[in-house]
Amino acid sequence: MTPRLAVTQPTPRRNRIGVFITVAALVTALVSAPAASKDLNTASSLTTTTTSLRTADTTSALAAYAKVARDLQAAISASTTPTNVSWVKEISGVRYVKVIVVGVPTSDPELTSLRNSVLAAGGSVYFRYTSVAALSALLPASRVIDIAQLAEVQGISPNRMTARTATTLTSSLLEQATGVNNVRTRDPLSSLGYIGFDGTGVGIAILDSGIMRGHQLFQDAAGVSRLRKSVSFLLAGDTKKDKAKDWTPGIDVSAALFPGSLTKTKFETAIDPTKLQWGDAYGHGTHVAAVAAGRDLRQTLDTTGIAPGASLYDVRVLDDNGFGQLSDVLAGIDWVIYHAREYNIRVMNLSLAADSTESWQTDPLARAARSAVAAGITVIAAAGNFGQSASGAERYGTISSPGHDPSVITVGSANSRGTAARGDDSINFFSSRGPTRASYIDSSGVRRIDNLLKPDLVAPGNKVLGARAVDDWTLLLQSWLPLRYPQLTQIEGASSMGGQSVMMLSGTSVAAPAVAGATALLLQANPGLTPPLVKAILQYSAQPLPNANLLQQGAGLLNIDGAIKLALALRTDVASAVESGTLVSGASLLANGKSMPTPSSTIAGQSFNWSRIVFAGGSHILSGTALFTKYQPIYDPRLTWLRDVAKRRTVIYWPASKDVPGSTFPKSIVEAPAGNQSLVTSGVLSASALVGSSSWLGRTGAFLPTATLSGWLVGGSGVVISEGVVISEGVVISEGVVISEGVVISEGVVISEGVVISAGVVISEGVVISEAGQPNPTNPNDTPLLGEP
Repeated sequence: MTPRLAVTQPTPRRNRIGVFITVAALVTALVSAPAASKDLNTASSLTTTTTSLRTADTTSALAAYAKVARDLQAAISASTTPTNVSWVKEISGVRYVKVIVVGVPTSDPELTSLRNSVLAAGGSVYFRYTSVAALSALLPASRVIDIAQLAEVQGISPNRMTARTATTLTSSLLEQATGVNNVRTRDPLSSLGYIGFDGTGVGIAILDSGIMRGHQLFQDAAGVSRLRKSVSFLLAGDTKKDKAKDWTPGIDVSAALFPGSLTKTKFETAIDPTKLQWGDAYGHGTHVAAVAAGRDLRQTLDTTGIAPGASLYDVRVLDDNGFGQLSDVLAGIDWVIYHAREYNIRVMNLSLAADSTESWQTDPLARAARSAVAAGITVIAAAGNFGQSASGAERYGTISSPGHDPSVITVGSANSRGTAARGDDSINFFSSRGPTRASYIDSSGVRRIDNLLKPDLVAPGNKVLGARAVDDWTLLLQSWLPLRYPQLTQIEGASSMGGQSVMMLSGTSVAAPAVAGATALLLQANPGLTPPLVKAILQYSAQPLPNANLLQQGAGLLNIDGAIKLALALRTDVASAVESGTLVSGASLLANGKSMPTPSSTIAGQSFNWSRIVFAGGSHILSGTALFTKYQPIYDPRLTWLRDVAKRRTVIYWPASKDVPGSTFPKSIVEAPAGNQSLVTSGVLSASALVGSSSWLGRTGAFLPTATLSGWLVGGSGVVISEGVVISEGVVISEGVVISEGVVISEGVVISEGVVISAGVVISEGVVISEAGQPNPTNPNDTPLLGEP
């Protein structure tokens, strides 16, 4: 193989095609003659529509158009075929689009009718997913609205591309800075062993650019690799440039992949990458995996990750240059969900993000992540690196998908300042701020913005040491990142040996795996935790950093010491009891003989109070010991709640057979409105009223410093919920923290002193590793990649 050269990375395209269509503009488009040629980047371009749309019933077309993502609306309506996005192409004079079509699986779980409709429209079907009832498909642009009008279609999104993005905080400081040194020690009888919680027995799936199979950081104390399985969806997805498949209409290769079938066996063989020379030719996934679960090599530098005993599952969804497709990420999530019980995969790390224009309710990546949570997998997502504009202004509203979903744990990046002490820690300028700004058009044609409180917490993400990937055969060929940024490898005392080499990265994508590793420790300490209970524990025990608000740091900085103490106090059968329906609202959550631990920790010689903050329902802030002494229905991973919306997912497993155990392999996952039930019990404290309405200038509401709110809660403030929070006839009472439109949250308006409220994240090609948000990703001095002072 030709050695990799230090070539310049293509600059991701950043044209903004996610535009807002008003009802008035749509009605005009429906009844007007074909419009003149217009630019794709303007809302007026939407007045040019397909023939089928112009002749359709207005009400029906309005409903159909509302199902189509705004960036896809613009692409199909443009007067000329867009050339700045990868999911649009003109073939023989016909404009085609690659899309994700989300269906309604209630009566047709295999989406047979929808697949037939796509073929009849002149399209192709590439894949049918389990995590979301959806198809990866090719469609003529002129037929998108026709498909959207079908009753079995919930939404259509473009198959957006994936792309990518870290220097010297050593992992020994990472251990101290997170409090993990309080929960384990080195084994004096084993050079590579640990005593205490190290994640042993827990599987972590890394969806990324791959993991170097032969790196010694991924071995156990006996020298056996903890990388249990590698799969690559670049080998079987429609990103593979197979002339018989890619951009070819009229085919359907979405055969059901049921357990034990020949199709399933062939598919698993097709995605096996072990025959390839490179485990990770880009280098990002290897580093991420090492932060989550790397082991110390007993060299000059300590290379220990958070969970050095955890098992790793490498799910490759990005190519050698850090690019991929949304369809491949969805297929990767499907694979993890399918094998989760078989391999005990309890954690999924997504250090990638999408510039979705869609609400968490309809966005395919958010839906897939939500399905993983419903299946019992704790999903960790990077918040993104879009917290600062090119001019240096602070940007709010920059959380990307799937971090904008209520069910995932969204992680921002903290700067440890190169010390183990936490008193000088701060939030990185590049770390994405909340609230979430994705939106949807309601039945009245009004744009509704999600405005969730995010991120959930922060973790060290500045200049973090981790594994450097080289090729798996010669151990000499460098991966792309260290070739492009050689300063990442300039580490005093670091080994240059291929299977031991390290580098440094910064960003929310290295903060996220720190939380993924912490989650593995919690699940080792208490296997009965559910994903939302894990999130509540991590938030409640976090340390609020000074001078940072709820939209910058969430509940605060990761505190593994406190989280483990709280997890050990709880009963270990919560997950199984919730699944079986035997754990009722308000039942005791404490283990026999256990009581709530003292809500404070001491790390690196400094003591601090826990935040005692838990986000719920998207905009609610809860607190109080009742959150953990009583079972709260919001800890059911199948339940998702945001303000007045509550949804429940049901996981349907393939039935038991001769060679297939029952309740092991998911067949489908369906979502429906949640029925009448309690969400939060009486006795829980509400802190929503304490923060007030949101004003950046007044430092109130969502802009209130987390440490201020935490101090009030420590002092006994908060309102005791007397009757709990309930769903009544499908409506959830209480608004929570009010984030109003207009002056406070406006579209891209600079409020004061360089603070910007963004209309959302539009990155270029869609799904990207969170480090792709920097203004110039090929700049060798790029802060979100190399770190901040």
